[in-house]
Amino acid sequence: MSKSPSATAGPAGSRSASILDPAILLPAIGASFRKLDPRKLARNPVIFVVALVTLLTTVLFIRDVAAGRPGLGFSLQINLWLWFTVLFANFAEAVAEGRGKAQADALRRTRSETEAKLLSGDDLTAWHRVPGASLKVGDVVLVEAGDIIPSDGEVIEGVASVNEAAITGESAPVIRESGGDRSAVTGGTEVLSDWIRVRITAAAGSTFLDRMISLVEGAERQKTPNEIALNILLAGMTLIFVFATATIPSFATYAGGSIPVLMLVALFVTLIPTTIGALLSAIGIAGMDRLVRFNVLAMSGRAVEAAGDVDTLLLDKTGTITLGNRQATEFRPVRGVTAAELANAAQLASLADETPEGRSITVLAKEKYDIRARDMAGLSARFVPFTAQTRMSGVDIGNDVIRKGAVDAVLAYVGADPATSALAREVNAIAGEIAKTGGTPLAVAENGRLLGVVQLKDIVKGGIRERFAELRRMGIRTVMITGDNPMTAAAIAAEAGVDDFLAQATPEAKLALIRAEQAKGKLVAMCGDGTNDAPALAQADVGVAMNTGTVAAREAGNMVDLDSDPTKLIEIVEIGKQLLMTRGALTTFSIANDIAKYFAIIPAMFVAFYPELGALNVMGLATPESAILSAIIFNALVIVALIPLALRGVSYRPVGAAELLRRNLLVYGLGGILVPFVGIKLIDMAVAALGLA
Repeated sequence: MSKSPSATAGPAGSRSASILDPAILLPAIGASFRKLDPRKLARNPVIFVVALVTLLTTVLFIRDVAAGRPGLGFSLQINLWLWFTVLFANFAEAVAEGRGKAQADALRRTRSETEAKLLSGDDLTAWHRVPGASLKVGDVVLVEAGDIIPSDGEVIEGVASVNEAAITGESAPVIRESGGDRSAVTGGTEVLSDWIRVRITAAAGSTFLDRMISLVEGAERQKTPNEIALNILLAGMTLIFVFATATIPSFATYAGGSIPVLMLVALFVTLIPTTIGALLSAIGIAGMDRLVRFNVLAMSGRAVEAAGDVDTLLLDKTGTITLGNRQATEFRPVRGVTAAELANAAQLASLADETPEGRSITVLAKEKYDIRARDMAGLSARFVPFTAQTRMSGVDIGNDVIRKGAVDAVLAYVGADPATSALAREVNAIAGEIAKTGGTPLAVAENGRLLGVVQLKDIVKGGIRERFAELRRMGIRTVMITGDNPMTAAAIAAEAGVDDFLAQATPEAKLALIRAEQAKGKLVAMCGDGTNDAPALAQADVGVAMNTGTVAAREAGNMVDLDSDPTKLIEIVEIGKQLLMTRGALTTFSIANDIAKYFAIIPAMFVAFYPELGALNVMGLATPESAILSAIIFNALVIVALIPLALRGVSYRPVGAAELLRRNLLVYGLGGILVPFVGIKLIDMAVAALGLA
């Protein structure tokens, strides 16, 4: 079963500070005042308007103080709580940003002023030390054991063990080597053994670590389309209540009285959705922060939000759905050959094969037939390595020639045509049976004679079928991508429980599949690590590149998984959905919350003109002034109370949209109505007892 994103803390999570950490709270208090800058407040229309009307009431209060008018104590309290409302809204955003800044500071500490061994000359053998910050794109540096890699680059020669704990938090070193999909290296990581030559691919100030630092700082985050739409809605509601409040004085005049501006402002602030307006930015920042704590770097808030709306999930088979290493499970000899003979030949051909498949053949022969490894040096054995051209490997021992590899390659090597050779037909039949069950066949031949087939099987990860069932309940279609033939792909897809599969996948086929899904109006997510995945990663709405992948893959995706765990794509979708669920839940609570506050403010304002409105005082509040002050205090305090929920996110559950809506209405809608009734009543009792109004 999948883990709850809110409860998961990867290695980066150890760098993430608690919201109660004084190192976050104290700077957030100062930031709350700095955010009173109108240019910053204007990014949040609801709180900007609250600040404007609060400034108006403050000016009127100063005027009343200068004129020596009565009732200054009540006016002062209202003004203070209005300012607290604005400051608490700023505080929520500052705390969310503070967590990102704390992570950024930790990352900055990993980046020191290092020196680089810049290679020069035509043969790139001589080197001299230069400051790491002076390196340019295209420079080649030598990095030896104990050296810090000075900047992002690509290994062009050598192989080395690299400690990437500064980036991923993982203590286990990784191998970086030239060629293939594990050639990318990140500045700030340390080479532990051997040496590598690295071609610099990023200029100073634009390295992966620099981008990571700027992205985890929430202040740099751009608003997502849904967030912009919600801001527009809140701004529209605020404008409507501006006009609604502006018409009240004329009704009061008609009734033969007047309503002070302070009362109108109090009514206006409780009418508009200040709660969600105050928390909206914090919710978005916290969504990106949760991904960072999960060791995933999102390039934008748009990517996080898109993850929550994903309809189709593309997952690579190897390493994601299966364990990634095929294991030998059975020796299938042809007629006239014993299984022990086949096992003996297969083991001899695999003794120099250091791949997981080769080692599993050796182990299976030992376990099933007690065939021990032999001293090949004494036999003058010559091993033949696997190549992409021959698609075979093997061993020559004296006059004995043993080969194992792809069935068609081995048949061609021994010159066995299925049209004329019964043994070739039998080998093909065995290979077909293996393929139907999702396995991979390897043919074995000795001295031109076919011995049989070794069955290799991809092991589907435990619990993966249940996870796909969860995604199906969420309405997400899963597609397995593999280079296997359609028959093998179909068998593994059925065992894993995915909805569909793409066999013999090429870069063009992946791209075509993503575009076809998007043409149907669906959002698509996929992960990849190779250069051949770059086009599909760029086309996908959510493209998760592995940190161990090539530079091209990392540049093409809009997220980078620092742990290089392809299965994390499922958790990324859950975190995105949690962000959307949190925003929806708190929006529901905020609107319901405002409805309850009307029952405190409206009767208090008009009861003097229309005594019959006293029947609406269902809370039994002490006085009109107490009711207004209690509602304003509650309005400010509820923002503070909801900051932890906005940052943590609501509990994730894989449910459909209809059930989610019912849950929100029941929990946050009903709760949003009941909580103010209780809260305002308790505050009113305290206000009355203290004689504050």
